[in-house]
Amino acid sequence: MTVTLDQIHRFPVKGLAGERLPAGTPTAGQALPHDRRFGLTMGGTAAGLDMSGEDWISYKQFYALSSEERLAQLGLEFDEASETVIITRGGKPVARGKPAEPLGRTLLDQFFAAFLAGNPRGTPKLVAGRRDAARAVAFTDTPAPTVSLLNLASVADLERVARAPVDPRRFRANLWLAGLPAWSEMPWPGQEIPVGAARLKVIEPIERCSATAVNLETAQRDLAIPRILQSGYGHLCMGGYAQVVAGGEVREGDAVALTQ
Repeated sequence: MTVTLDQIHRFPVKGLAGERLPAGTPTAGQALPHDRRFGLTMGGTAAGLDMSGEDWISYKQFYALSSEERLAQLGLEFDEASETVIITRGGKPVARGKPAEPLGRTLLDQFFAAFLAGNPRGTPKLVAGRRDAARAVAFTDTPAPTVSLLNLASVADLERVARAPVDPRRFRANLWLAGLPAWSEMPWPGQEIPVGAARLKVIEPIERCSATAVNLETAQRDLAIPRILQSGYGHLCMGGYAQVVAGGEVREGDAVALTQ
């Protein structure tokens, strides 16, 4: 059995579209570089909460597809050299700015305030995680930075149960794995997995929420993924969270060696 790293994805702004990368270099104890580096907090939940963005903030405080499917209408590009976020719609740029700088953040905040006008959760505010020599905060769903894994064979089996195509992008995973049997990832928690030059330790499966119901092409809720998982398999899981225990470059096509 040959298992390979099929695709690599990062999500610079939590809840927004991701970017496919040919390669990446995660470091020990960190997420994929620039993954979930920024997030759109809900203005209606800000009372009493430190929204500086310097430290980890719970996923419950952010706009996401589970709370606002309109976000699926937007594309995103992140220019690492200038640290600029470019928001697109229909393939055309509609906003840009450097969210780590006050002016750029204001420009992006103004765009999102107009785009999400009317949402009862409040005016969105873009926040950036702290980045220094000691720590790079990522707004992953877990307090400790993680990389998410997805077994493409499990997605294919879910299509069989759902009797409909299931876009793997619905699961917003960083590393897509090919060549595995369906659901063979379920016993992985506790195992270390070499991927390219990096080594990951799987810590827990990912229970899926209503964000996966959103069709990324139409921005409509059309497939109740959590209900299908529960009725078809008796659980809500698809993929797993892993911690990077040894850093190194990973590239599409790299071998993935499972260890016990």
